Amino acid sequence: MKETGITRQLDSLGRIVIPKELRRTFQIEEGDYLEFYVEGDRMVLEKYQPTCVFCHSDQDLVEYKGKNVCRKCLQALESQTAQPEEK
Repeated sequence: MKETGITRQLDSLGRIVIPKELRRTFQIEEGDYLEFYVEGDRMVLEKYQPTCVFCHSDQDLVEYKGKNVCRKCLQALESQTAQPEEK
């Protein structure tokens, strides 16, 4: 893990400010969502990237019934529902 030498104090509401140079480096803009992970004894923060609920691709996503689905999986679902059921 690369050290930055940057420290920030937590305020009384539990907030911290992410330094501008880090936001620029990681292309984090106002309004972006961030995810928190725990890896061992470390807390990891990364920019949220929506993915397909089926294949986890982050390419060519559409929202289907409130879920992110890539077009490839959506086409597969549509082809399955278009086929008559076997008895």
